[in-house]
Amino acid sequence: MRVLALFLLASPLCAQWTYQIVKAYPHDREAFTQGLEYRNGFLYEGTGLHGRSSLRKVKLETGVVLQKLTLPAQYFGEGISVVGDRIVQLTWQGEVGFVWGLHDFKLQNKFTYRGEGWGLTTDGKNLYFSDGTDEIRVLDGKTLTETRRIRVRENGRPVKELNELEWVEGEILANVWQTDRIVKISPLDGRVTGSIDLAGILPWHERAGTDVLNGIAYDAAGKRLFVTGKLWPKLFEIKLVKK
Repeated sequence: MRVLALFLLASPLCAQWTYQIVKAYPHDREAFTQGLEYRNGFLYEGTGLHGRSSLRKVKLETGVVLQKLTLPAQYFGEGISVVGDRIVQLTWQGEVGFVWGLHDFKLQNKFTYRGEGWGLTTDGKNLYFSDGTDEIRVLDGKTLTETRRIRVRENGRPVKELNELEWVEGEILANVWQTDRIVKISPLDGRVTGSIDLAGILPWHERAGTDVLNGIAYDAAGKRLFVTGKLWPKLFEIKLVKK
C-alpha cells in the first residue's frame, strides 16, 4: 500500500501531450511576441520591449505586417485579446491597458489595474489576465473590471509565471515563462488538466538571437492551433499528440 501511495504521488495527474508540426510560417524576427490572436483570417500580435512595443495585424501565410501601431516608448506591451470589434492590450509594469478599434487601431479607451500585466485571452464574454503569479484574474469583458481570480494548481501545487494565454475549446492554454511548456487550465477551478511539451519545436540552429517560447493563437473555425516565440523566425501550426 505504501509503495502504491508513493507511486500515485509521483505520477502526473494531468494528461501529457507532445506535438506534430503541421506547417511552418514566416514570423518577424523583430517581433518580441507577447500576445497572439487569430481572427477572421488574420493574426493579431502584441509585441513588447520599451520603444519597440506594438500592435500588429499580420498575414498568416507570409508573415507580412499589414497594419501596425507603435506604443509610446514608456510602455512595454504585453498580452492582447480581441473582444468583438475591440482589441484589449496590457502593459507590463505600466498598470494601464489600452482598448483599440479592431479595424482602425484607433484608441477607444484606457483602463488601469494594480500589478503587472502578462497574458490576456477571452471566452467571448470575460477576459482572463495573467500577471506572473499563480493567479489568473477574470475581468468583465465590457467594463474591464475584475470579478474574480483563479488560483492555478498542478497536482495541488501552484503554477507561477503564467505568460501568454489562449482560450481553446473551453480551456485556457498558458505558456509557462522560460520553458518550452504550455499548460491547459480549467477556468472553473484553476486545475491544470494537461501539460504540452514543445521542446525542440524551433531547432537549436535557428535559436540564435531568439528568446523564449511565447505566443498561442487558435483558429476556432478551422480547429488550428498556432505557436511561436519572442524574436522567432517561424510560427508553427501544430497538432497535439498524447504521450
